[in-house]
Amino acid sequence: MNGPSVGSAGARSTAGGRRGWRLVVGIVVVVLGALALAVVLTFCARAPKPGAAAGAAGHGRGGGRFAGGSGGRPPITVGIAKATFGAIPINVSALGTVTPLDTVQVQARVSGLLERVGFKEGQLVRRGQLLALIDPRPFQAALDQAKGQLAHDEAILANAELDLQRYATLHSQDSVAAQTYDTQAALVKQDEGTVVSDRAMVNTADLNLQFAHITSPVTGRVGLRQVDPGNQITANQTTPFTVVTQMDPISVVFSVPEGAIGPITRQGAAGLPVTVFDRAGGTALATGKLLTLDNLIDPTTGTVKAKAVFANTRAGLFPNQFVNVVVLVNTLEKQVVVPTTAVRHGPQGDFVWVLQANRTVKSRPVKTGPGAPETVSLASGLNQGETVITDGGDRLRENAKVILPSQRPGGQAGGGPGGGRRFHPQGGASAAAPASQ
Repeated sequence: MNGPSVGSAGARSTAGGRRGWRLVVGIVVVVLGALALAVVLTFCARAPKPGAAAGAAGHGRGGGRFAGGSGGRPPITVGIAKATFGAIPINVSALGTVTPLDTVQVQARVSGLLERVGFKEGQLVRRGQLLALIDPRPFQAALDQAKGQLAHDEAILANAELDLQRYATLHSQDSVAAQTYDTQAALVKQDEGTVVSDRAMVNTADLNLQFAHITSPVTGRVGLRQVDPGNQITANQTTPFTVVTQMDPISVVFSVPEGAIGPITRQGAAGLPVTVFDRAGGTALATGKLLTLDNLIDPTTGTVKAKAVFANTRAGLFPNQFVNVVVLVNTLEKQVVVPTTAVRHGPQGDFVWVLQANRTVKSRPVKTGPGAPETVSLASGLNQGETVITDGGDRLRENAKVILPSQRPGGQAGGGPGGGRRFHPQGGASAAAPASQ
């Protein structure tokens, strides 16, 4: 009886110990949770409110909170420019190739020994200037021979004509047969034909003698020679002896889109100012005038070829050079002009931020017109003299307060109430222009 009682008491003691540990652990967890909650509440109670912090910051930096529009946003520093009246050029841009007005492949017209060359490669030559001399002696001999044959046949003709005159007298007296007279008349005509042929041979020999002197057909720059003195040169060979290219004046051939044909022809086409720039498009090489448009449109590209001519006294344009071409079709005067960066693009269309008298901004829808690389004209929506935002417009909101370039962020003027830049239609800006208040 004693054994079982002792065992039951031990089991009850073990179960009681386990419940005690669980109670202790639970109490510890509750205490730790309470401490953590107390720490969080204490931190939240001590943290300043957003409005109070902004007010304190504003008072600390000069008094008052920022009034940057809705939501209490701080003012944004912006760039400004005034809308002005200006001229907008209407240009047509294209890619072109410098093409000489005359390019002549100089060929030998007679065969013979090349005796000497009368130019230096790359030299500027005049029309008619001697370029090369083929040995003229064979041609001089042929000319002399032709002249001798002509003199011989002219003497025979003269004798035949005298005989014809005698036969004519005798025929009138019925002293000679009519057949004899007719035969002599035919002989005179035969001798006349021989003389005409001999004169042609003389002219041919004289031409060959002249062709032995190779001269420049145009004024221009001579290229590299293909045959050296002492070599045999062949008439009309495949490879030219040299090439002469006219350099001044010189032309540029380019293609313009078919949509530009109307504006160009309405302005008279020929005579429109044309400026060519280098391959990079940054350096102007020459200024000339439009010569003509081609008479048909290329259906594969939808363009028409055009040619402009330029004075090239300084050799700024070189044959086959690739250039950028700008044709000034028209100039629009007294247009409201602003920098290109002032025009923004939104869901409702183009607009600009206009600076108000209280240094806030309002959006203004505008309609853009033709422009230049750095400027654009406004057909409607803005008046001359109004101030627009050029920099910082991406961060602006309606009625947002802005800081002008001459102001410090703290609101203290750094050089006057205006600041910013005055915009010039030609591009660029001048500093220290007063802004609209």
